[in-house]
Parts: sequence; structure tokens; C-alpha cells
Amino acid sequence: MKHYYLIVDTETTQAQTVADFGAVIIDRQGNIIERFGAMVLGHFGRMPLFSNPKADPEDFWSEQSARRRLKDYDLMLENGERSIASIGLINQWLTRVNGQYQPVLTAYNIAFDLGKCRNTRINLGMFAQSFCLMKAAKKHFAVLADYHEFCKVNGFLTKARKDPSTTADTMAKYLLGIDLPDEPHTALEDAQFYEAPILTALLSTLSRKKLLAL
Repeated sequence: MKHYYLIVDTETTQAQTVADFGAVIIDRQGNIIERFGAMVLGHFGRMPLFSNPKADPEDFWSEQSARRRLKDYDLMLENGERSIASIGLINQWLTRVNGQYQPVLTAYNIAFDLGKCRNTRINLGMFAQSFCLMKAAKKHFAVLADYHEFCKVNGFLTKARKDPSTTADTMAKYLLGIDLPDEPHTALEDAQFYEAPILTALLSTLSRKKLLAL
């Protein structure tokens, strides 16, 4: 039986709901089987994108950045790179891929995405198996001396404790190379170009059973 994995990513609103929903289905070899990305009707454009009012203006999560990101999303909609989908349509897609592929669900910090999807009534509870991609990556890659050295040399350290960063951006650059562009924090692109390679690297050495046990 062929195994499939559903990687979900979200970008959120100030109301803790999903504005941008992205997902990819991959097989064990990392082939993209299906992808889905849409702005969520009733949430995107109606509620401000998430921002931190105390953040420095140059910080990605600042209010100034949120305004820039909104303009970028509007341009994506104009260019046809995104569409606006109802929650019902998103759930229909999830129901179909669940029946067709029976994938294992994952996300980078799955508790975050599950909570925001629950707030938005996007139904991720239908999937029988799930695991946290960030937790698995931390246990498999972040313990390596080579990873610690990579983070130290390139300045990928946490602000508070100066520990190695374990973000999806850092993990993907460790696996794919330092020249990988910074993670855009748009849901579909993050899932496909950053989180999918991390999962593919894990699947190259771990069985499905071991991955679920991490």
C-alpha cells in the first residue's frame, strides 16, 4: 500500500482564524501529488492579518509588514496565483483527499494550525493519523552537531538563549542549502517548498511507524 502525507500550513488573522490556507499531498519520495491554496472567504480581507503591535517596524510580524503582506496577497489574487474559497469548499477538498489517499496529516507546529483551523471551522479532525513535523525535525536534525554548527556559522540562533533556530526556514536551508530564499510565510509556498522537503528528508530514513512515534 502506497503511503501519502498531507502537509497543511496557515497564515492567520488578528482574530486567530485562518486567512490563507495551503496544503500539499506528497508520497514517500517527496513527489507533489496534489496542492491547494486559497484565501478564506469571510476571513481574508475582513479581519486584519496577524501582527504584533509591539514589534519593530522592520520585523516580519509588525503592523507595517501586515499591511505590505495584505497588498502582496491582493496582487496574488489579481494575478490568479490565489483564489478565494469558502470554508465549505476547503472542507470538500479535504474530504476528497482523505477518502482518496488516506494521508497522514502533519504541519510545522501542528497544534497551532489545528487550533486556527478549528477556530475557522476548517475540519482537520477527519484524518486518522497525524504528527507534528516540527517536533519530528527537532528530534531528528536539531540534535546533530552538524546542524548546530550550521546554525552558529550562519547566525540562525534564537534571540533569547542563542540556541540553534528550529524554524521551518532554518531546517529547510540546512537541508537544501543556504541560498534557499527566506520563507515567504504564504501558506501554500511554505508547505510545498519548505515543509515538504523537511518531511521528505525524514522519510528517507524513517518508516511511517517510526515517524508517527517521534
